[in-house]
Amino acid sequence: MTAQAIEVFAPAKINLTLHVTGQRADGYHLLDSLVMFADVGDRVTVARASEMSLRVTGPMAAGVPDDARNLCWKAAEAFGEPVAITLDKHLPAAAGIGGGSSDAAAVLRGMEQLFGRPSGVHLPDLGADVPVCMLAHAARMQGIGEEVRPLDMAPFHAVLVNPGVEVSTPAVFRVLGRRDNAPMTSMAETDVPLMALDWIARQRNDLQPPAIMVKPVIAEVLDALAALEGARLARMSGSGATCFALFDTRAAADGAATTLSSARPDWWVRPATLR
Repeated sequence: MTAQAIEVFAPAKINLTLHVTGQRADGYHLLDSLVMFADVGDRVTVARASEMSLRVTGPMAAGVPDDARNLCWKAAEAFGEPVAITLDKHLPAAAGIGGGSSDAAAVLRGMEQLFGRPSGVHLPDLGADVPVCMLAHAARMQGIGEEVRPLDMAPFHAVLVNPGVEVSTPAVFRVLGRRDNAPMTSMAETDVPLMALDWIARQRNDLQPPAIMVKPVIAEVLDALAALEGARLARMSGSGATCFALFDTRAAADGAATTLSSARPDWWVRPATLR
């Protein structure tokens, strides 16, 4: 019997590092980034239908378009089959954690299962983060996002925080001082998270300083994360405003998230394991 509906998890994408290494003649920026995926995210359901539709539900549904402006819709159109999509939205929008890209990739993965064929979609056409989100696995992402190399990384435990502000990626790039920064240094994949954490701490997110210029509250978030008991590293993900702190254990991350949620109930705060 052919499946009529498929549900797919769309995990938050976390840029543990993000180096801006150049800019092409067409304006696209060249990146070098270590990406991992959290066990928090959205859920996407795709079902066979006679015409395209998109329904957005969940605690973060407000303001999310439910028409052809949504990347989920664009992904389904690129696949070439009409489906009814339900997007259960739990991740904040324009937050530096690839929510829209992960949702679009989940639509494609679901449709591949539903129709029993590869998508055949040129993933970078949907956005720089879609190729790595299609993988949904620890990876090094380079170029304009089209170069994705899977990595064998031990899990990290984290607290994710978004202060409730949307950040425009173009606005961040407009105030970026340099676009020809050094790439990541050579990394050794390791099963020892603390060794990998030491390496991550020596890298950067080149978009963090300009994002703080655009939205100064990001600096407040980073200070709050760094002050949490057991926090080993605090940094911004992507172009912001979501930031993360890394911890040695999930229990430590859970406790820190509870503490910060109590202190800042107006912020989106989630403990997570990154894989």
